[in-house]
Amino acid sequence: MPDTHASCPIATPAAGATTLFIFGASGDLVKRLLVPSLYNLDRDGLLAREMQIVGIDIADHDNASFRRHLKAFIADKAARAHAEGRDSELDETQWQQLETRLHYIQGDFTDTDIYHRIGEIIRDSGSDSALFYCATGSRFFGEIARQLGRAELMTEPEGAYRRLVVEKPFGHDLESAKALNAQLLSVMKESQIYRIDHFLGKETVQNILVSRFANVLFEPFWNNHYIDHIQITAAETVGVEKRAAFYDTAGAMRDMVPNHLFQLLAMVAIEPPAAFGADALRTEKAKVLDAIRPWRVEEAAANSARGRYEAGRMADQPVPGYLDETGVAPESQTETFVAMKVMVDNWRWIGVPFYLRTGKRMSARDTEIAICFKPAPYAQFRDTEVDRMASNWLIIQIQPNEGMWFDFQAKRPGPELEMDTVKMGFAYQDFFDLSAVTGYETLIYDCLTGDQMLFQRADTIENGWRAVQPFLDAWDASPEIEGYAAGEDGPRGAFELIERDGRQWHQVGSATGPGIAPVPMNGKRQKGEG
Repeated sequence: MPDTHASCPIATPAAGATTLFIFGASGDLVKRLLVPSLYNLDRDGLLAREMQIVGIDIADHDNASFRRHLKAFIADKAARAHAEGRDSELDETQWQQLETRLHYIQGDFTDTDIYHRIGEIIRDSGSDSALFYCATGSRFFGEIARQLGRAELMTEPEGAYRRLVVEKPFGHDLESAKALNAQLLSVMKESQIYRIDHFLGKETVQNILVSRFANVLFEPFWNNHYIDHIQITAAETVGVEKRAAFYDTAGAMRDMVPNHLFQLLAMVAIEPPAAFGADALRTEKAKVLDAIRPWRVEEAAANSARGRYEAGRMADQPVPGYLDETGVAPESQTETFVAMKVMVDNWRWIGVPFYLRTGKRMSARDTEIAICFKPAPYAQFRDTEVDRMASNWLIIQIQPNEGMWFDFQAKRPGPELEMDTVKMGFAYQDFFDLSAVTGYETLIYDCLTGDQMLFQRADTIENGWRAVQPFLDAWDASPEIEGYAAGEDGPRGAFELIERDGRQWHQVGSATGPGIAPVPMNGKRQKGEG
């Protein structure tokens, strides 16, 4: 067994004293992810004991009922995990230490009086620092920022900070993203804004940088001389669930591509930053997204596919189609799947296509980056059935089994020359002692300590929407959506998108298990493959 190492080094200091205000505190995000993350951070000694957490929402709660509401969810989740042998049950003593610092304000957070109360709480807290978290619908982001500015709550006292965290979606299109950025920047500085994307809190995403820039093996081959193409997949088995009110106004493109998938693309494609710091890293990410080729509308239509799941079977159970889900409008034109091809026109990546796809009700839960290297130029195996060399693949799996795997060719044992695809790599759980995490812990800690490295900047947001806008315009002009049965990996158009370039999608869910190796560039399997 490999040695294991603690996930949270002892040397990591606790964040300084502050007051965290959470707008939309009765919502699903808070109980499911934010407060469990705070519990985990407190368990690991990374929160100041003086830190206070104040929830704000219209729901009928007081301090006691708010605490019971959160504890019931966290305890139930911990008990289920414990029964499955994964994590420990809720530590009652640890929870009690956190819950005494949980408070609740009932009210409409568009009401000016709420912000007067916030100011009083900060003055009475003993710390002038405050972190404001918008766990609300995106339509409230601008109003909350306006009210904070009007109440002078974003003015930073000497030796203290005031920061605002906003969730996705950050805008609905390019123009709305620009308008929201302008609204926020009219009352605060860019250094005070933390546009959060929980994908960037995952260990494997952060490890992309370490793998590329700390290992001499990778960087010499990380360019268009050796890489044929890159695929980025975010596949979900769930349907719209209880998110229909939001999802039916957003769809797969707005929900996933300008934020999650483009952030993964930027992490894979960036140039080595001049220093390992927030400004340098975010500048390089902005350059990558700015270099995405601006398709004309007709090109965007030809280089994309959109689909919507229909009734089918998942885990041997019947599931409804999207239009039959509760809360979805019968005349909805919302897609639940999107596949697209983008080109990054810079010196490193010119000629290398990036294929992106994301969807609901697919065959497996799988978020991965699949890097396909060019095959060896010549097969030196005369008088054998190996007439072409297969490509090597580097698979970076974000979830559910975090790790990296390299597919390469090896000779099968036996008297004849037969090749097979074998895997080499590592899984995080095999090498590191991973505590129970939600993916938000690192991001919340960074918000508290002022590290913006894993957060999006205004120019990154706008560059992402600029690349997406031609696809949105093409779909507005031609709103047809192709169906796919639940349990399938998207509509036929998604496969045609990549097949007409002589390539195939990496099989969803196959990164860490026995599966069919990807088809070589000539479309012909070599002996012993698959």
